[in-house]
Amino acid sequence: QVQLVESGGGLVQAGGSLRLSCAASGRTFSSYAMGWFRQAPGKEREFVAAISWSGGSTNYADSVKGRFTISRDNAKNTVYLQMNSLKPEDTAVYNCNAVSWYGSRNALDAWGQGTLVTVSS
Repeated sequence: QVQLVESGGGLVQAGGSLRLSCAASGRTFSSYAMGWFRQAPGKEREFVAAISWSGGSTNYADSVKGRFTISRDNAKNTVYLQMNSLKPEDTAVYNCNAVSWYGSRNALDAWGQGTLVTVSS
């Protein structure tokens, strides 16, 4: 059974930075592309970023391009999301998940608990 544990969220002022982490287990982590998704209050979950199994290719939603960076450490079974220049509209619960390839926006596994990011204006 796949387990995804997200961490690193918190309260930050607009313009600030946060680094999210997602530890994955129960799957051959290095064989899968991984993605970050978010769900703001009252809205549907949306795609944020994805990275290929090797880390060599990435894909971003237009709303975060140039501000967020996805990366991974296959030795640690962990994927990261560095978030800079945060905006109040980035406020959401952030989840990671496996995707079929880095260009996909469809999650493969059950969702973890997520980590809450709150950006104050």
